[in-house]
Amino acid sequence: MDGNANAALNEEDESMEFETGNSSYTTEQTGLGASSTASLFQPDTLLSAQYFDDRRRKAPLEPVKRLMLAILEDAINCFQDNHRARCGKSQRLFAEAQEWIFGASDWLFGFENVCSALGFDPRYIRAGLLGWTEKQSSKYRKCPALPRNKDIFC
Repeated sequence: MDGNANAALNEEDESMEFETGNSSYTTEQTGLGASSTASLFQPDTLLSAQYFDDRRRKAPLEPVKRLMLAILEDAINCFQDNHRARCGKSQRLFAEAQEWIFGASDWLFGFENVCSALGFDPRYIRAGLLGWTEKQSSKYRKCPALPRNKDIFC
């Protein structure tokens, strides 16, 4: 055999050694011997409780946040829709919304807790509602006063 043929055979032998994992490259340069290579393909031991524990924490929060957002939205709607009410159910809805928004509460679904859970600043929302109320009041002050019949409006 000539020199080129011997070189080709040596390259083929080296590539076969690399493929079978018997070469000095795999054990010395990578640090992976036969036992550590086999350990790479062993299944990880993970209990179902460990896997689902992370999932349980994230999943129930989403419906609770949706509920909190619905409560906040309803309170703001009740506040704005009934801010000029003088009697009856509308006045009661406004008073309850006003108390919930501007009153202090350490209840789980209190205004400040709901805002912080949703990432809103409660002071900003309160200031916005107060500004909205002032704007609405000034709008009605500019209009001429209509005669009111208490029996008709209540």
